[in-house]
Amino acid sequence: MGVDIQGKLRLAIGSVKDHASIGKAMIYNHDGKGFSAIEIAVLRATGHDNGPIEDKYMHEILFLVSNSPGSIPFLAERISRRLCKTRDRLVALKTLSLIHRLLRGGNRSFEQELRSAHLSGHLQMSTHCLRKNSDSCFSFLHSYAAYLEERVRWAINQAGKLEPVMFNGLEFGCYMEKSVDMVFRKLPKCQAFIDRVLDCSPRDILPADNLAQAAMGNTLKESFQVYSMFCEGIEILVNMFFDLTRPARTLACDILKRASRQSKELHGLYDTCKQIIVNKNLEYPSEQIITMDHVLALERCSKFISTNSSSIMCNTGTLTPPPLSDCLTPMGKESQKEGNGDITSSSTPFSCNLETKISMVWVVFEDNYGELEVPLDIV
Repeated sequence: MGVDIQGKLRLAIGSVKDHASIGKAMIYNHDGKGFSAIEIAVLRATGHDNGPIEDKYMHEILFLVSNSPGSIPFLAERISRRLCKTRDRLVALKTLSLIHRLLRGGNRSFEQELRSAHLSGHLQMSTHCLRKNSDSCFSFLHSYAAYLEERVRWAINQAGKLEPVMFNGLEFGCYMEKSVDMVFRKLPKCQAFIDRVLDCSPRDILPADNLAQAAMGNTLKESFQVYSMFCEGIEILVNMFFDLTRPARTLACDILKRASRQSKELHGLYDTCKQIIVNKNLEYPSEQIITMDHVLALERCSKFISTNSSSIMCNTGTLTPPPLSDCLTPMGKESQKEGNGDITSSSTPFSCNLETKISMVWVVFEDNYGELEVPLDIV
């Protein structure tokens, strides 16, 4: 009963604070620009109640901003001020959720201006004012704020998918250039994004905490999209591994080692979220584990190539990497050990000798696409 009375008292005091803040916003005219309605909408959207942000407040904010040129920096400042001044966990979480929904719900122009407001310092997502509280319920709040700091560096493209923002605007023509761009520019950004998702532990979220449940649900939905790009980048990296220079192969091994750790942790996070997060609209991807054994095998093979570069350069043959299916272990019951939880692969990587034999016999094709001459003494 004491907890219930304390909760009611907190809501009552919070409601008084909200009304006082709204009344103060009505008085200010903000240099005659008529931005008071935007501040009032922000205050109403981030009230002290435990419910998610109502759609009507989101629509009101987007409508007011779209009809008030130059108002996005002001909107960003009001949101930042609301986050910095509050000492209430729910208000802070609601304010962060408002930023997240604005990043997801606005058009591309609005999203770009909001990102520019963050770069210029108008939009701040720091929760340092609440870091003195060591309560476990605040841990998700801080992790969610760190996630949004990374999320603002991503944009929704015309296909409705998340992609990292590239500020230099380089364009790549050939397939090889696009592959290198994917591996060494986008893939590290995917890994940084996944690290922030992994920090958002759902173990601190209660089933009755509707606001945190909704925030984690949106975070998971976006992580599914980034995970798809992450898997695509890993596949490209493995396929082009032996075409890279020695320094690039070293960097690629570091990326794969980090990816091996992340794939295991992401599998564990998704399993936990399936039990805690009650959102039934989440379509979890089929995770594949990158085994460290295969990464180390690639690294050993890279060192072998480096030490025998002179002999390899004399020949025209090239080594090809193992198929991606050999480097990835699908997460099923048969692929997990019961006991210590280690995840292993049934296949043995690089079971053959690390030796390349080059045939010096040419296969001749007739001009009229006739029979194919195949010599019998190919090594």
